[in-house]
Order: sequence, then C-alpha cells, then structure tokens
Amino acid sequence: MTHEDAGHYAAKRRGASLNETIAAELRKAVRDNTILCAEAHGIAGKLNVSPAEVGIAIDLLEVRITQCQLGLFGHNREKNIAPLPDKIDSAIESAINSSLAEDRLPCFAAWEIAKKFKMARPAVAAICEKIKIRISPCQLGAFG
Repeated sequence: MTHEDAGHYAAKRRGASLNETIAAELRKAVRDNTILCAEAHGIAGKLNVSPAEVGIAIDLLEVRITQCQLGLFGHNREKNIAPLPDKIDSAIESAINSSLAEDRLPCFAAWEIAKKFKMARPAVAAICEKIKIRISPCQLGAFG
C-alpha cells in the first residue's frame, strides 16, 4: 500500500471477513482511527490469535497502524531507526542473511534476531538499512 492508499486498507483484504471478537478488542484500543503496533500485538496475544489475523481486522476496520516496533513507519514523517556504529557485528549480519526469504527479512525474523542478540528491534532495522536489506512482510500485514 502506498501513502495514497491510506484509509483504503480493506481493499487489500478482498474476500476476508471480519472476526468480531478481534474487532471488539480493537475498537477498545483504537484512538483517532489509529492503533499502535504494540497494542495490536498485545491483542493477538490476549486472544491467542496470530498478528496476521489482527492485521486483517485492522485493515477491514480501516484503522491505521502506528509506531512500528522496528521503527519503520508510523513515527511521524521519519523512521524511528537508531543510528549505527560504522562496524556491524558479523554474527548479527550473518543471522540476518541466513533468515532472508526472497531477499527480504521477515518482520518476525527481525524480532527473533533482536531477542537472540539482546538488542532493540529498531537496531536490527538499522542494520538492515545499512546493508540494504528490506524488512518484509510485516506480521500485521501493514506492508508485504
């Protein structure tokens, strides 16, 4: 979806039906027609459903996801990715490269790498930016 598509999120979910249990939880969390990425993931955990299922409901409700936990979107106009030192740990770069799917790092894999190396999620995104690896798909389906 591009910036021009903002507010037309349901279009990418043709044929999907709204899970009313998820929708009810989302409606409690939505503020100004937005939901934080962390809140969406929290709802997935609370309801024991996948983030993708929550993402479908978010799109069908035409809600905008903000404050990506990797720092990639929803932080005003800029990404929220921390600057990096000049040298990248080769073990982290190797973990990124070995986790690629179709030359991209899935969001879930980025989270796992952050956990494994005890680093902030946006730091993984920063390394990916530096080595020109795109992160995709988003667990919530915000970008694919």
